[in-house]
Amino acid sequence: MGDLIAFQQMGFGVAAALLIDATIIRSILVPAAMTMLGRWNWYLPRRLAWLPEIHVEGSPTQTHARASQPT
Repeated sequence: MGDLIAFQQMGFGVAAALLIDATIIRSILVPAAMTMLGRWNWYLPRRLAWLPEIHVEGSPTQTHARASQPT
């Protein structure tokens, strides 16, 4: 019966940490840090320049050209 108390305490700690992470960290602190960092948020170090450049929504020129055309 004594081992069960330790598991309950561990479960409560994990649940509290998850609640704090999901509400405070991910909804307030991460967007605030991304806003403060601005373009530095998307900075890629030179040593990672070998990574392929992938554009999910097409190339940057196509996306920019489509965005500038009136609908």
